[in-house]
Amino acid sequence: MAASWRLRCNQPLLRYLLGFSSRRSLGLVQGAAAWPVGRGASWRWFHGTQLLQADPIKILMPSLSPTMEQGNIVKWLKKEGEAVSAGDSLCEIETDKAVVTLDANDDGILAKIVVEEGAKNIQLGSLIALMVEEGEDWKQVAIPKDVSAPPPVSKPPAPTQPSPQPQIPCPARKEHKGTPPRLRLSPAARNILEKHSLDASQGTATGPRGIFTKEDALKLVELKQMGKITEFRPASAPPSTLSASVPPQATVGASYPRPMIPAVSIPGQPNAAGTFTEIPASNIRRVIAKRLTESKSTVPHAYATADCDLGAVLKVRRDLVKDDIKVSVNDFIIRAAAVTLKQMPGVNVTWDGEGPKQLPSVDISVAVATDKGLITPIIKDAAAKGIQEIADSVKVLSKKARDGKLMPQEYQGGSFSISNLGMFGIDEFTAVINPPQACILAVGRFRPVLKLTEDEEGNPQLRQHQLITVTMSSDSRVVDDELATRFLETFKANLENPMRLG
Repeated sequence: MAASWRLRCNQPLLRYLLGFSSRRSLGLVQGAAAWPVGRGASWRWFHGTQLLQADPIKILMPSLSPTMEQGNIVKWLKKEGEAVSAGDSLCEIETDKAVVTLDANDDGILAKIVVEEGAKNIQLGSLIALMVEEGEDWKQVAIPKDVSAPPPVSKPPAPTQPSPQPQIPCPARKEHKGTPPRLRLSPAARNILEKHSLDASQGTATGPRGIFTKEDALKLVELKQMGKITEFRPASAPPSTLSASVPPQATVGASYPRPMIPAVSIPGQPNAAGTFTEIPASNIRRVIAKRLTESKSTVPHAYATADCDLGAVLKVRRDLVKDDIKVSVNDFIIRAAAVTLKQMPGVNVTWDGEGPKQLPSVDISVAVATDKGLITPIIKDAAAKGIQEIADSVKVLSKKARDGKLMPQEYQGGSFSISNLGMFGIDEFTAVINPPQACILAVGRFRPVLKLTEDEEGNPQLRQHQLITVTMSSDSRVVDDELATRFLETFKANLENPMRLG
């Protein structure tokens, strides 16, 4: 307030300046000797008197897919104090589908990175960075007070060392050779030993991870009946001389304690018997697990299988190779599915929870296996593309999927899915529907099969045929068994006659 009196500002002007928040507004204030309070002059005046700091541009964790709830910061591509232009890449964010690059919407300077690289499970809408406009002092930018502290960067847990136990003064105790060791007993073995007054130390544990099993206890009973061993009588414990400061021991109810839970193994050290290693799950893995569980538990799956003869397709493919046109059998399958969906639009549908929706475009999702999980990039409007165009699209999208460079619009949506495990030597399998889609086609490998046919004169003869087995999983709420059967019949006819795919 003292600065305002020194500058002889009247109260209306002071209220205007203190309420001035838009950094992009320009203008003049009347009644103060035409003092310019545009963006440059007003900021310099306030900066000089330190009544107002720069209003930074907040960069929030965006929603990069319909199912995204959290994101991980993989890498920052800009450093604090570095100039940023609209369209520049700021950072890489791991969503529930892929790693996506976040681009800047404004020009300016990256002033403050709030969430560091490697931070995981950042909620949507959380502040991750701050920007200021060019010419502003980015070093003076502070994190707003209403923003919670950024989550710590997750680091691999350090090997845990056993904490030293407090030493309790007690007199020297004599060793008792008859004290039985603490063995892990199965419930049945414990009951048998207690019933026959036997102890597990009198036998040998043969169960997995050193567990004393029911069979081991029965062997001890047989030895007792044969007179080779006697009843176990634990030695009486000497009177305790511990001081009163020692905390009381927990009362043991049973003679044999229950097996303890195996300890988690320590990274970098050999695993002990009965231990395990926890594997951190990525966002993609967690979403895949969630969606597969929801699909199998909420979508009524129905299955239909057919064998298709690839003889004509393989012949056409060999002819295309001679013309230096490289296409795969899977490209023909995608094309055949697209043509069939165009002929039967009743299968090109989705279920959104309220009812079926018929889609105008045939967009086929092709399953691609990556290190982080299965992802399904989409061949847009596949019915309008030729074999070679489909082949080029599959190659580009598959590479981007494995590199984690798919854009959200390249894997979101789709009306029909195809999963091909033939290249892995799988004869046939069933796939899980990818909601809200209604169908997915599982394709196995093509294999030689001898079939009895007739020649031109009607004489029977054995011929070798190249067959593949396809299995369609369909949502019975949308595609019933009769419609699924007709779809497979039409698909088989189209695939076995490549001329229909032109």
